[in-house]
Amino acid sequence: MKALRGKADTVESLYVKYAPALLSVCLRYCGNLADAEDVLHDGFIKIIRSLPKFKHRSNGTLGSWMKRIMVNTALNYIRDHSKEKKFLDIDPISERINIAEPEETWFDELVGKINPDKVMKMICELPPGYRTVFNLYVFESYSHREIAGLLGCSENTSKSQLSKARGMLRKRLDHFYNKQFKPDEKATR
Repeated sequence: MKALRGKADTVESLYVKYAPALLSVCLRYCGNLADAEDVLHDGFIKIIRSLPKFKHRSNGTLGSWMKRIMVNTALNYIRDHSKEKKFLDIDPISERINIAEPEETWFDELVGKINPDKVMKMICELPPGYRTVFNLYVFESYSHREIAGLLGCSENTSKSQLSKARGMLRKRLDHFYNKQFKPDEKATR
């Protein structure tokens, strides 16, 4: 009984410590809180079941390991739900387009000036295919080859989805920044 109590305490302390950050990861992929909470729940079940197999190597490895499980759980969730309601809408026409990756200084400049919660909300509002590729590339540092393998699309489709996501996000960030921080010229006359 004591061993079970110790395990329950461990699980609870892991949940208390990591759940907020992992929920944020889930939200980035799912785009809404209800789905993100479902993914968090499923991911934590996988974490609890796999905990005996975890091998501690250095500082931060537990959190990284848990994050990878959450990302994979979110991708499985998206894949499962894409069959039902076009959750992951990857544009196959764009497979023929070769997209060069632009400089991303604008992103860092604008993101630093806008509330991080607002930026996260804008990322969550991206169409599912754009959002998924954006998250995998920007936050998880996957290559386009790895993304293509995970999502079952071509590398060019991954590049195209990332380019479209960046374009849409940039437009939204610019609009928000100009609306919030640059007064309307007509109002000052």
